[in-house]
Amino acid sequence: MRLNGLTMTAMNNPTLKRWGWVTALGLLLGSCSPSAKAPDSAPQSPATGAAKDFTVGMVLVGPKQDGGWNQAQFEGIQAALKTIPGTKLEYVDKVNVADRPNVKGSQVADDLINKGAKFVIFNSDDFKDDALATAKKHPDVTVIHASGDYAWKEGKNFKNQPNLGNIMGRMEYGKMIAGCAAALGTETGKIGYLGPLINDETRRYASSAYVGAKYCWENYRKKPAQDLTFKVTWIGFWFNIPGKTLDPTKVADDYYNGGYDVVMSGIDTPEVAVQGKKAAEAGKKVKFVHYDLATGCNLAPDICLGVPYYNWSFPYANSIKKAIDSKYVSEFTWLPPDWKNINNPETSMVGFNEGAALGDNKKFLDEFIKGLGDGSINPFKGPLNFQDGTPFLKEGEVATDQQIWYLPQLLAGMEGSSK
Repeated sequence: MRLNGLTMTAMNNPTLKRWGWVTALGLLLGSCSPSAKAPDSAPQSPATGAAKDFTVGMVLVGPKQDGGWNQAQFEGIQAALKTIPGTKLEYVDKVNVADRPNVKGSQVADDLINKGAKFVIFNSDDFKDDALATAKKHPDVTVIHASGDYAWKEGKNFKNQPNLGNIMGRMEYGKMIAGCAAALGTETGKIGYLGPLINDETRRYASSAYVGAKYCWENYRKKPAQDLTFKVTWIGFWFNIPGKTLDPTKVADDYYNGGYDVVMSGIDTPEVAVQGKKAAEAGKKVKFVHYDLATGCNLAPDICLGVPYYNWSFPYANSIKKAIDSKYVSEFTWLPPDWKNINNPETSMVGFNEGAALGDNKKFLDEFIKGLGDGSINPFKGPLNFQDGTPFLKEGEVATDQQIWYLPQLLAGMEGSSK
């Protein structure tokens, strides 16, 4: 199982908090979750993946219009349901310790199921145990965890729960492309990375951005790796929680004011873009790389190098149709870009929209993307060491999916904490 091209055993499958209850949750859900209904229609043949009044529930960790991760998820499920007659959506957003300090994700799911949901999506890594608890409690409901690995038979944390699945994109590719764009765009050789909290997912994403940056710095910019600075600052959560996390606005400003002329976002919200625009308007020569949302460059198009993003609509639609047809079985869905067209919304779960700030360097980024797709470029090929100097990959060794998914440290050459 290798992260080069599409030759991975994960692709053998063609589709890949913890707080007390509040008594007013039912009313809260009713006010926060207006149903998005498709027109009523007669039940159709099971082969069509259509049903009358099939309710999908979604539990979102952040605001549904956050300019990043949650918005991409919300727009994805809306697009998916438009393709399936007879479906409707019930959702609750901002299910996190700051906005709903006494609410568990599993309790939100219980309420959604009581309102008729037969398919429930949890959209954050933090919901992994809520998703498992919900699947166990409601065996007749299909539960999807966007991220996580409980359905991965070859993973470390497999749980044999038939109605629980994982859906995730191989954003490692998107982050490598993003890192390449950052290296092509920097003039100071100083790239800042605004990270959320520290776990396996965020370590592998930040490290993917670094190896992409390092490759393009050395091969296209023709500069030595020691002249590249790649610093990661973790804020402590997926978005700002005043008093509990670092303020991402201040972290972004510190980068822009400290000589880092390219800043990459790894969080759910758009502070990197917003503060980058302000810095540029103040006369600083800065650029940024957004994350999660396909339209992210629109926040400050002139200084945007690009945005790696997820396309959730078609994998969600595929799983919902299976559930409607009573054909859903637990599956680990970890989908790469469609290398024929990484921005095809019908086939590619991971895409990259190039920004105007790339300028003439677009040709190098396109070459890098082509090399990733045909396997001629693999930045996760040794020799690579961990941040503490211990070996990660030997000379010529290619990282397995498990080695990347469960990356225990950042890589040598990166600044920032690994734990």
